[in-house]
Parts: sequence; C-alpha cells; structure tokens
Amino acid sequence: MTKIVVVDNHGQFTHLERRALRDLGVETELIDNDTPPEEVDADGVVLSGGPDMDRIGRSADYLEAGVPVLGICLGMQLIAEELGGRVGGGEYGGYADVTVDIVDDEDPLTGSLHPETRVWASHADEVKDLPEGFELTAKSDVCDVEAMSDTDRDLYGVQWHPEVAHTEEGDEIFENFLAICESE
Repeated sequence: MTKIVVVDNHGQFTHLERRALRDLGVETELIDNDTPPEEVDADGVVLSGGPDMDRIGRSADYLEAGVPVLGICLGMQLIAEELGGRVGGGEYGGYADVTVDIVDDEDPLTGSLHPETRVWASHADEVKDLPEGFELTAKSDVCDVEAMSDTDRDLYGVQWHPEVAHTEEGDEIFENFLAICESE
C-alpha cells in the first residue's frame, strides 16, 4: 500500500489533509515537522499549510528525501523560498473563494482541472518568483502563482487548500498526487 505522510506545519486544516488521503485508501500519518526525513518511510510527502515560515521545523529537509512532495499554501511557499524563488505578501489577505486558471493541461498534479477550478485560498503570503526548474501551472486574478511544478524532481505546490470542502475539485489534487507517488 502506498504511504504518504503529512508534515504538520501547524496549519488549521492539516488534519483534513490526512483525512483526504485516508479517504482515498492511502496509508497516511501526520508527523511533527521536527521529524528528520531519514526516520520516515513514505512514498510521498505533503508539506502542510501553516501560519508562519519561522515554524517550519525540518520541512525543507524533505525536499531532498527522494520522494514526491506536495506543498500546500505555506508548504508551497517554503519550497519556493528554499529553492531560490521569492515569497512576498499578497495584495489580498484573508481566505477567499477564488477562480483559478489552470495554465498547463499536461501537468500531472493540476492538469486534469483544466481550464479552471474554484478553490479556497489565503493570499496573505504567496510565491512571487518561481524557483529554477519550476513551471507555472495555475494563476488567478489575485495571485500570479497559484500552483507550480518541477516534474523532474517531483516537487509540486498549490497556494490553495485542496483539503477543504470549499475547494470544488480538491480530492482530485490528492488523487493526482497519489498517482505521481505510485508511478515512482
């Protein structure tokens, strides 16, 4: 059975990420973000959202763990920041219902949602510049980088929260990530 761990960055929806994976029949567990990657045996890693880049523990170490990684909200931002991209404050702060344009219909994570999807997202902080090797896969009227992928390294990120009911096709993001993990 495929196992995907959720690294807890103290986000308010983190338990829902684990539940979404469990509902897909995936073996999953929620692990503290101070857990070293070498102590984790998993086929994939979800870096959860969270309130603060200063509280990400060892999350960045998972980018070198050799398994697919999905960053959600803060998780995507830490991927960008760690790998040479730039994160900054968004013009639109709190949580909102946003229509996202999927710009790459071939992307293994978000492509199946093409041409657009409605999501629940916070834009207090957002990726401003993509790290080297990443492609823009989704954008919106309020954020230029709603999703990004580096398929060579199997690193993916979404600004929105696929685990909440307000996101229309959130389960599909987890299904697609599962497929990525199973193809490795």
